[in-house]
Amino acid sequence: MSTILRRLPPSDATGLRTGARHSLAEVYRPADLVVLGLGVMIGAGIFSVAGEQAHTTAGPGVILSFMIAGIACLLACLCYAELSSTMPTSGSAYTFTYVIFGEVWAWVIGWALILELQFAAAVVARAWAAIAVKAVTNFGVRVPMADSVENILVLVILVLLTGIVALGARIGLRALWIMVSAKLLAIGAVIVVGLAHIDVANFGDFYVPSKTLSVRPQTVMEVFSGQSMAFGWFGIFAAASAIAFAYIGFDIVATSAEESVNAPKSVPKGMIRSLVITTVIYLAVALVMVGMVSYTKITGDAPLSSAFRAVGVDWMVHVIDAGAVLGLTTVILVLIVGQTRVLFSMARDGLIPRGLAAVSRRYHTPSRVTLVIGFIAIVLAEFVPVLTMQELVVLGTLFAFLFVAAGVIVMRRRMPHLERGFRVPLSPLLPALSLVATLWLMLNLRVLTWAWFILWMAFGVLVYLLYGRRHSLLAAPRDTPAEPGRGRHRR
Repeated sequence: MSTILRRLPPSDATGLRTGARHSLAEVYRPADLVVLGLGVMIGAGIFSVAGEQAHTTAGPGVILSFMIAGIACLLACLCYAELSSTMPTSGSAYTFTYVIFGEVWAWVIGWALILELQFAAAVVARAWAAIAVKAVTNFGVRVPMADSVENILVLVILVLLTGIVALGARIGLRALWIMVSAKLLAIGAVIVVGLAHIDVANFGDFYVPSKTLSVRPQTVMEVFSGQSMAFGWFGIFAAASAIAFAYIGFDIVATSAEESVNAPKSVPKGMIRSLVITTVIYLAVALVMVGMVSYTKITGDAPLSSAFRAVGVDWMVHVIDAGAVLGLTTVILVLIVGQTRVLFSMARDGLIPRGLAAVSRRYHTPSRVTLVIGFIAIVLAEFVPVLTMQELVVLGTLFAFLFVAAGVIVMRRRMPHLERGFRVPLSPLLPALSLVATLWLMLNLRVLTWAWFILWMAFGVLVYLLYGRRHSLLAAPRDTPAEPGRGRHRR
């Protein structure tokens, strides 16, 4: 038991005896980290999630749902900020947990992050292909064999973006700046044009009386209450759990810590600033969405586009399509970057094959693990019904949020001497509130999602017991030499 609870020394978290923690080139400046966060958090969901949740769950109160989800994620973001300022490493929550709670829990979190990032990349790639085809049809062009075309587009986008990430962080960063700037222009147009067509009467009092639905309880909270409900305060809080999917991604900024200039200061600022900007943008779009048409008239299919059509601004449909395509492109790109860095960290710790931690001498990136991740994403997107697994991505992320929040509290007690570039204010109160908020969001997810998540984690524990425990770098003698390709890289 003591072997699986062994903890990574804090000094090793940022400077292993092999020098591996310094093998990635510094690329990201403070502004780049904000763009990285905006690139992954602002996707196509900004054009749809507000309308979907307003129509089915929260009514005009969806604006409050966005606030609640934003506050819950901000609490988690503050916790990530403190830990990433103390341990600026590519492993993010995986490494934080390794230092604070021990190896087996680190593996569990790493396995949850694999679920979050790998499945999310496949989900978003599949959604990107569908939206790209729809964007073409909105111009009046008929697309024959649309399903086959979507499959080809999934392959093309994943091969292209995997190649960009494998060739170097600087190349991906330049592409990210261009695409994020373009999609922010599209979102700005949505907000400005939409504000001119708001009817205050559509907001009502931001509250629709709750109603009991004639369907079986699906979420954990509904099972406890014995009934399914929508609207009212129950609906507002339930919608917040679904909306949390839109905010997920700020944690990926933490995986860029080893490649960031002055990481202890810049990474916390990048995470917090990108999340605050994203929250403001989401609230603005939700305000426009609900204000243009009554929530009862919002359609489930392309709600924002249908709202603009309803007020006679048909040309905005094409702006929304362009913004959605660009938005999802940047999301896929950053997800691949984040997944690469997490698996890279797990590999150099020996919990997965160490060969995956090899860094390309030419491109100074973990190209080998990048190609593996891209291949797996292609297989998942092409052959698995990933669009039905969005909630699994949310649950995997929220599970990591729990450990990060708890980690702040525990590390303040166990390791008060560690230098911190950022401190969560009002600790342990705010980390405790983050724990409670995260648990609430998790309980509003479906029981079926929880069942699949438990199976995934059980399989992960089996993998650890069969491989990770025996091959862990901490299981080797302290004088074990560095493996080829894992030595110190001088920049």
